[in-house]
Amino acid sequence: MTTFVLVHGAWHGSWCWKRVRKALQLQGHEVFTPTLTGVGERTHLLAPEVTLQTHIQDLLNLIRFEELDDFVLCGHSYGGMVVSGVADRIPEGIRSLLFLDAFVPETGQCLEDFAPISEEQLVDGWKCRPISAESFGVNPSDRAWVDAQCTLQSRACFSQRLPLSGGLARIKRIAYFYAAGWAGDASPFFPFYEKARARGWNTRRIDCGHDVMIDEPDAVMQMLLEGS
Repeated sequence: MTTFVLVHGAWHGSWCWKRVRKALQLQGHEVFTPTLTGVGERTHLLAPEVTLQTHIQDLLNLIRFEELDDFVLCGHSYGGMVVSGVADRIPEGIRSLLFLDAFVPETGQCLEDFAPISEEQLVDGWKCRPISAESFGVNPSDRAWVDAQCTLQSRACFSQRLPLSGGLARIKRIAYFYAAGWAGDASPFFPFYEKARARGWNTRRIDCGHDVMIDEPDAVMQMLLEGS
């Protein structure tokens, strides 16, 4: 049995991992899909003070109180920022790390360095509206569901810079799964895929939308199992 910790992206929640989580659990694995503070079923905690560091602490607390060790850690999209911060702090506890069409920051970077937030996306100056499922290339049958499930998120999550100390380099098994079917090489994630290839990480391209765990849950499960 392997333990998996799967971290969602911006505006999403635990719900987006439902298909992958169920498939892994049916094989006898332990699967954690935490919802980060202020989104999904925790949207009642949304506040201007919710930042990237809040979400890193969410994950560190889960790992501490569930007493997790030797686990597979996966971050999707914005979740790549979160798992980078966690991996930097506790690399010794991570068996393997998977970036799923995700941002992979260097020290001192924030998400807005890669994907700036426009004023039109903001509500009350600090809450950021979700990008539509259609824009992210989600398969047509799931778009209405994804749009209904996504919630506002604090802009501070995207503007806070992430200090890193090099802990990621101590993780021996790192993979990058690139979704090439919604924006091609114009995707904001293409440079991270190219950098992952240059670093010698295990990399893969798949022709689907950005929400890979919704469009191609079996492929995501297989990649996760390869890292176990």
